[in-house]
Amino acid sequence: MNWPNLLTSVRFFFIPAYLGVYFSALPGRLYWAFGIILLAGFTDIIDGYLARRNNQITTLGIMLDPLADKLMLIAVFCSFLITGKIGIWAAVALFFRDIAMIIVAAFYHIKGKKTVPANLMGKLSTLMLYIVFFLLMFNYNHATSLLWGVICFSYLTSFIYLFELHAANNKINS
Repeated sequence: MNWPNLLTSVRFFFIPAYLGVYFSALPGRLYWAFGIILLAGFTDIIDGYLARRNNQITTLGIMLDPLADKLMLIAVFCSFLITGKIGIWAAVALFFRDIAMIIVAAFYHIKGKKTVPANLMGKLSTLMLYIVFFLLMFNYNHATSLLWGVICFSYLTSFIYLFELHAANNKINS
């Protein structure tokens, strides 16, 4: 296993760590929980950088990297739903999008079809979600409205990604 894939694998351990801290009675728990989210995001940036710089992009990494991102995002918005920071419809919209993306990626992988790495808009969408999560976590005004804007943008980026995925596989079949 190369360093980028190892870093991606470590991100899976941040998920239960985040949930444990978020729901704990630890003083400053929200700051610690957000710190874990930032650490996960930082390792995401580092593993991608290392993979590209060292030409270590692998099929495993292409599958695990977005899975780690999606599962962390699902953990965060589930914790926000449980604590009333977001409503059920925002949680459903986020959950549906992320689960659908995981299923589609798994389907393409299992069928032996080509997968494509996340595009710049997808990365921007994830960054925007992290910013809105910060705003929601610390109860900033208008955070919920911003969340809905980011949800709409994330659906747009998902459709673009699916188009790229379809196009990449049609080139192979042509």
